[in-house]
Amino acid sequence: MRRVTAAICSGLVLLAGCHVRDTRRLIAVIVPSQDNPFFKAEADAAVARATELGYRVRVDAHEDDAYRQDNLIDAAIASNAAALILDNAGADASISAIRRAAKAGIAVFLIDREINATGIAKAQIVSDNDQGARLVATEFVRSLEGGRSAYAELLGRESDTNAQVRTKGFHAVLDQDAALTMVTAQSANWSQAEAFSKTETILQAHGDIRGIIAGNDTMALGAVAAVRSAGLKGIRIVGFDGSPDAVAAIEAGEMDATALQPAVLISRMAVDEADALLKTGSTGRPEVQVIPCDLVVKANAGEYANFEKRR
Repeated sequence: MRRVTAAICSGLVLLAGCHVRDTRRLIAVIVPSQDNPFFKAEADAAVARATELGYRVRVDAHEDDAYRQDNLIDAAIASNAAALILDNAGADASISAIRRAAKAGIAVFLIDREINATGIAKAQIVSDNDQGARLVATEFVRSLEGGRSAYAELLGRESDTNAQVRTKGFHAVLDQDAALTMVTAQSANWSQAEAFSKTETILQAHGDIRGIIAGNDTMALGAVAAVRSAGLKGIRIVGFDGSPDAVAAIEAGEMDATALQPAVLISRMAVDEADALLKTGSTGRPEVQVIPCDLVVKANAGEYANFEKRR
């Protein structure tokens, strides 16, 4: 039986091959992490859209390591990828690798994070972090109404452009209110565990604190856990991203607000524009595209799921 099968297979090789080669064009998707729910959502959305449009897809994570990102981009070049969907590892550190991919003929579409250069990527599709930060800060101020209030800030990774933009957006609003006093600002590096530890220390050092504003939902949820562990009530906590866990915490009354970054929408847009470019030679859109964030509070939390607004 094996000989018969082998003979049949040998004959078919002459016609089409026993193992049909996948001739679909490759879209490489590189995100910071596949463990973080935000980055997983954007990767999953890109994969789903690209598959729907008839592409092969490969997903990798650079873990915010520019050297690892370089190697992954080199692998995409070696694999003759048609397009690269990238949430990059640094506004400056990523430029040379993106330029290398572009010179190799790969159309690069940046999502979530911009780079400090234009004319290299075909598109840079990002959330309006400043606008979202101002929305969250305004809601934070509203939640603290009623006398003088001490608050703390949890910052994202200092090398991350989004962390810098968000804290500037927060303070464009917070610093205008003379009743607010920031007692400390500490980086928790986007980490829930680190935010929990930092918040525990902050609560011990500042017994009068009334609010915590965090640069992302992961850190905000770490703060929620620390406040709950300390048995405290009435501390207002806001975040940024619109993660499912944060939306659930808002519905439960443990968080007050977050700014939803439309990660799923942005990923779909990037793939759609890559598809348009590969088929027509043009995306039909400008390179830099800034997508507004939504404010999520208890009154509208049920309208959001998995980093997008329910249709």
